[in-house]
Amino acid sequence: MSVKAEVVRSVEVPTRIVHGPGSLARLGEVVRGLGIERPLLVTDAGVAAAGLAGRALERLDGAVLFDGVQANPDIELVARASAVYREEGCDGLVALGGGSAMDTAKAVGVEVAHGGSIREYEYGQTPLSERIPPLVAVPTTSGTGSEVTLWAVITDHERQLKFNVGGTPLIGPHVALVDPELTLGLPAAVTAQTGMDALSHGIECYTCDYNQPFNDAVALAAIELVGRWLREAYEDGSNLEARAQMSAAATLGGLAYGTESAGAAHAMSQSAGGAHDCPHGALTARVLGPVCEFNAPAAPERYARIALALGAEIHGLDPLEAAGAGVEEVYRLAEDLGIPTLEELGFSEEEIPLLARIAHEDPQTIGNPRPVEIADYEEIWRKAFTR
Repeated sequence: MSVKAEVVRSVEVPTRIVHGPGSLARLGEVVRGLGIERPLLVTDAGVAAAGLAGRALERLDGAVLFDGVQANPDIELVARASAVYREEGCDGLVALGGGSAMDTAKAVGVEVAHGGSIREYEYGQTPLSERIPPLVAVPTTSGTGSEVTLWAVITDHERQLKFNVGGTPLIGPHVALVDPELTLGLPAAVTAQTGMDALSHGIECYTCDYNQPFNDAVALAAIELVGRWLREAYEDGSNLEARAQMSAAATLGGLAYGTESAGAAHAMSQSAGGAHDCPHGALTARVLGPVCEFNAPAAPERYARIALALGAEIHGLDPLEAAGAGVEEVYRLAEDLGIPTLEELGFSEEEIPLLARIAHEDPQTIGNPRPVEIADYEEIWRKAFTR
């Protein structure tokens, strides 16, 4: 690792992490400790139907339920949830669910604290100036790590893209309550897709142009945990040890993000996810291998370390060969988990010029360890359709 003397960096983690099997029982205590008297519980209909929202409400006094979260939350959804928050006189938030619920709650917090529409606060436009109301994030999947990230991702249907809000501790949850018991019995496909998302956070944050030792540590831990436990969680949804380790992997992957950008895989999946409504984790998993293959020559030592973390046999290999072995592990994991093909996710090769252009315009492109132009994105997309 080379260090430029003139570069000063910072790491800030505004989120307290309460974790372990059964930690949902602490929810009421945690919420009261933040001074919240009337929380808005932000979740989706599936989580509510599974009985998890009811379990949370049993521990919350004076709570208001908003169970209208949809996958890939959009501007209009955030506005509806914010209206409920204001109309009901809420003074804090509890997000229960996957990344969509947590991103929705963060965005509601931004609108409540700042006024206006969440679209105004797209990264690079109006900066955040106020801390969001107290937020407790309770993940029910092991993927996005949104319970500790400093970002919310929101869909803009008018522009057919997703945009980022945050990049500052002002949007970070006040507490992450990580109870792996909430992920027991999660469908295998969801386990696979969210787990690959956690892996992508570790890989991209470890290799991004902004890497630094503190983020490296948690990124590598996330990669190692996914490589060791994701297959077991996928094959046996009742394996609490595997679920606990994957919960840790997701949170570590979220911590690895910090205030920075990731890289080309997230630029591709985030931009394309605005064009087609499909699971973010599955889409990211499909492009992760091709992006790693493209990037490995630019950072062979780092990709070799990823190979080691994923359990690849690299003894006697030079760094680039070892990096290639790690790339193959990424491809193999996606296949073992039955990740849908791009065609199954609704994409066609005729869309490659569009997909390449919008990926290049996504701000996460700048974090990639190897410069990537539109023509490069076209080649990566072609590889993603064929591997």
